Amino acid sequence: MSAQMSQKSMLGRRVMLGAPLVVLAAAGGGWALMLRRMAGGNFDPHSLPSQLIGKKVPDFDLPGLNGGAGITGAELQKPGRTMLVNFFASWCIPCLEDAPMLNQLAKTGLPIWGITYKDKPADTEQFLSQHGNPFGRIAVDLPGRVAINWGLYGVPETYLIDASGIVHWRYAGALTQRVIDEDLTPLLHRLGA
Repeated sequence: MSAQMSQKSMLGRRVMLGAPLVVLAAAGGGWALMLRRMAGGNFDPHSLPSQLIGKKVPDFDLPGLNGGAGITGAELQKPGRTMLVNFFASWCIPCLEDAPMLNQLAKTGLPIWGITYKDKPADTEQFLSQHGNPFGRIAVDLPGRVAINWGLYGVPETYLIDASGIVHWRYAGALTQRVIDEDLTPLLHRLGA
């Protein structure tokens, strides 16, 4: 019986010693793949997959900020024009970087509707007064349930919706001039916006 226990004990030790090597090999493989994609120019940490691309906006109904007009999924499912929907929050540091880009886009006439994510209305109001308000409408998703249906990874996230309510593009993170010039603007032109 002790020889059998000794074999099990030795097998357990081998597994314990080998497990870190397996983890290290997997991490190394992932790192190598990322470096290969970066070298090839096809790695973008902001291009997270979205279940909504090519689909209609999900159903939802959110109240407006401080009694303003809210936003519903039905309105976005047939907006009649190409527009952006931006999830943001006053506590979000990258949203500070996002604000000037959204203000710039709003000046071009592109409609942008905002959805605050787990943010107190008073904090949202202060954020908008300090950093500008590019939004035609602002809805409040205080519990964050609507964001789950959109597949939100975090804030800010921006979605491009065409005139028939189909989601064509999603960007996770703060918009930059490069993203606007290389990704968003060509897509807007293709959609005739």
